[in-house]
Amino acid sequence: MTNSAPVSARRDLVDSPLLVAARGGVPQHTPVWFMRQAGRSLPEYRAAREGTPMLQACLEPELVCEITAQPVRRHGVDAAILFSDIVLPLYAAGIGLDIVPGTGPVVSSPVRSAADVANLPALDPEQVRPVGEAIGLLLRELPQTPVIGFAGAPFTVASYLVEGGPSRNHENTKALMYSDPQSWHALMDRLVDTMLTFLRVQLAAGVDAVQLFDSWAGALSLRDYREYVLPHTQRIFAGLAELSDVPRIHFGVGAGELLGAMRTAGADVVGVDWRVPLDVAAQRLTSAEPDLGPPVVQGNLDPAVLFAGWDVVQREVQRVLGEGRAAGAHVFNLGHGVLPATDPEVLTRVVELVHETSKQA
Repeated sequence: MTNSAPVSARRDLVDSPLLVAARGGVPQHTPVWFMRQAGRSLPEYRAAREGTPMLQACLEPELVCEITAQPVRRHGVDAAILFSDIVLPLYAAGIGLDIVPGTGPVVSSPVRSAADVANLPALDPEQVRPVGEAIGLLLRELPQTPVIGFAGAPFTVASYLVEGGPSRNHENTKALMYSDPQSWHALMDRLVDTMLTFLRVQLAAGVDAVQLFDSWAGALSLRDYREYVLPHTQRIFAGLAELSDVPRIHFGVGAGELLGAMRTAGADVVGVDWRVPLDVAAQRLTSAEPDLGPPVVQGNLDPAVLFAGWDVVQREVQRVLGEGRAAGAHVFNLGHGVLPATDPEVLTRVVELVHETSKQA
């Protein structure tokens, strides 16, 4: 694989509200998109994916294009997030796993030793070529809408591999991390290489931004995050910076105590879940790297608020927008993914409210 990604596929969307905000500028309105906006909350998604297993669906370009575009058509969001899954690169590389409905990713042979780490297969770009093809279709389907590529952060993906599936306490993951740090760092190095390969394919295909999801980062103390995770996340963001100037977003769940350290990882935008107000998050991010200037934040409406009635939703959206003004720029989002039972009409109204409220004179 070459050290640089082709740029010919990338469109000129410099005036896009998302890209303006992500670079710390003043967009025409606060951009808004939702994590998991392409998913089970939409009846058209359920119809499109009926009968197709999740990971198989992620490797069918026409289906990926259709599902990714659905929330843009319905809600008028300012970005499309690529329909995929954080364990897709593992599956594509030949690791035995499946996504079990109601459970999540389940790994057939958990990784818990140096030998297990050594036996992990590398990802060949050809194995995720359908993802690049899907992005090519999306650029034509959504000519004016930025497409966000993504990958799972190495800690979260490592946790699935070590635990064998979702975990409440991550006991096997932490046991490996503490008792055999050499194998742990070797595993993280392997996953960094895998995720960089996956992201390179997306960048070469023309995505306009990328997001790194660290769903389980909140299980770590700040000390452990700095020692066992941060250097590997930094390597991903440094690798992306060498390839392209697209904005890089970093998001962790339950990571309020880690926000300062996460900013040092190298992302342009830091996502914040609903547990920390955006103005407080902005203070933490500024304190961590004062020389970088005001941070750009993304978030952070509690997904459960969308079930509370429109008066409550309206009040909370306004609050989040107000708190977001404390940062250098703000990308409106939820504090985590759209819940499956969410009324799509509420999401559409939130987009309209954010746009109208934040419109620049």
